[in-house]
Amino acid sequence: MTHTYVPPQSGPAGGPPAAAPRHPGASDATRLLCAGTYLDPAYRDAVIDELYVHEERLAAPSLGMDAARVLAHALRARRMELAWAGVVLLLWIVSLPLSSGLTLLYLLPVVLLSLASFVRGRAAHPPWYRRFAGWVLRWYGRLSLVLAAVLLLTMAFGGSDASEGSAYASSGVSNLPVDPVLLFLPTDLFGLHLFAAQHLHVWVALALPFVLAWAVGAQQNLVAKVLTTELSRERFPDAAADPAERAEGARFQRLRHRIRTEQHGPLVMYRAADPFCGAGTPYETWSLSVELRPRKDAAPGPAGDAGGPVPLDNDTVLQRIIPLVAALREPPAHGSPEASAAVRDRLRELEIDECVFLPVAGLPSREAAPYGPDGFAAHRARAVEEGGETRRHFLRVRVGGWGEGIVTTVFVRVHTQGGMLMLEVAPHVLWPVRALYREADRIAHRHRRNNPFGKAVWALAQTPRSAGRAVTSLWRGFVSAWSLLTGGHGGALPDGPAASVRELGSDGDASLFQEMDVTRYLKSIQDRVASGVRGALYEAGWQTDEFEQRVVNVTNGGVFIESAQGAIGIGDHNTISSNGGLGGAAGAGGGGAPRAAGGSAGPGDTGR
Repeated sequence: MTHTYVPPQSGPAGGPPAAAPRHPGASDATRLLCAGTYLDPAYRDAVIDELYVHEERLAAPSLGMDAARVLAHALRARRMELAWAGVVLLLWIVSLPLSSGLTLLYLLPVVLLSLASFVRGRAAHPPWYRRFAGWVLRWYGRLSLVLAAVLLLTMAFGGSDASEGSAYASSGVSNLPVDPVLLFLPTDLFGLHLFAAQHLHVWVALALPFVLAWAVGAQQNLVAKVLTTELSRERFPDAAADPAERAEGARFQRLRHRIRTEQHGPLVMYRAADPFCGAGTPYETWSLSVELRPRKDAAPGPAGDAGGPVPLDNDTVLQRIIPLVAALREPPAHGSPEASAAVRDRLRELEIDECVFLPVAGLPSREAAPYGPDGFAAHRARAVEEGGETRRHFLRVRVGGWGEGIVTTVFVRVHTQGGMLMLEVAPHVLWPVRALYREADRIAHRHRRNNPFGKAVWALAQTPRSAGRAVTSLWRGFVSAWSLLTGGHGGALPDGPAASVRELGSDGDASLFQEMDVTRYLKSIQDRVASGVRGALYEAGWQTDEFEQRVVNVTNGGVFIESAQGAIGIGDHNTISSNGGLGGAAGAGGGGAPRAAGGSAGPGDTGR
């Protein structure tokens, strides 16, 4: 059995070279996902849970990004958040005795404002009843906060006479806690001290929101500094200078090595429920099978003594597909090498490799996964022709566009069995990272360039929710640490990836330009794949008519029907007529090959 040689990024021998790709750890998608760990606590927790807590899970393929670097920033962002959450709660705890419990007046507004955010939810356009309930809670909380402030201000400025304090003391009206030592002081001196203590408690309660606002503003300043310095477009490509990776412990260093071995390897260890985890959303997956029939005008067989087709195996078909797909890297001729080299089409960075999918079930340990070159070569040699159910061989073609924000991957599998040729094409698309992450640069820049008054107003507006966020952050950190200590994940049997860091940070909100690019990439690759299969069939002496008929319909979104009797209508507003015979519904074209709508030749005709 021959082996298909899939060249590195420089392209096949004699073929067009690929443009030098950027390292996945320096891609813009990696940078934005790292920024997302500081802006989105839910995403940060999901990354840590998948890659750090569940040590038994192998890393999903990371196409165009580095999951280990995202994990490093997720752990660092959690440490920062936990530290500032501890500061906020400490300020609350210290303020209680200093204010004689007056800071509890803020408790109801804080709870209401936290519930308002929870009820409304994180969706951009929640249902009307959630918006209404959140609006009611939010304004009720604001009104309660105003009333608490008015009450404290009245207590602070309501009495200015020291004799009032003495009267309070002598009449026993005051309910403030009294130091027993003060009972031995003269009555007037005791009254003055009690009056001063009462005002001190009130002023402590009034000062608490401003002190909390300082903490909230300082935390936001630190996050904005990280986003505009370490995660800036200029500094981020220098991974060696990234402090997030240097500050971690032995556990992270061990997991980082495992993740970087697993995420970019040609061997894909998968869960049975989600074998393409990490590749993105399936996009118009299709497959077809054709009968291998000898062509009448086929050349003589290999022995030269009799006519007939050459036996066709999977490797032969792949050898025909790879050069055609690799030729998509070739820029158009513009009259000079300099002009051609200036072409920036992302197809010039097209990547081609082979991958073998293996189920993780039965693996004794995570370290036993055969990620080395010898292990992959052995599995590839057996998988390419066996057509197994769990171990599968694919040709993987990938195009990363928009700074790896749009990743289009096409998995191609060819199998011949029982005189049939089966072609499976499974396109997948990784859509852009979430809009909040894409706005990280703008958010951080606006905050750092804002004037002091604007920063103060922003911090005060965020202060009522700071206590709820601090409690939530500490609780999430406790749950994660508890699961790490008691879950037994380190000694568990290995498991496949349950989630992909890239997919967790993505959404389907692509622009029209991006969708057009995805369509162009897929059409180009699928056309070349179909041409390669057709060329392999023709050169081996097999008929190609049936394959051309089917691939034209399938790749253009249609359904190929081998034969039909009677009238068939698909879609809306059809008019079906019968001529009385069985062939009356044959449609335009009579007995000719079915064509795609609009007369498009489709990919089957590209090799003619």
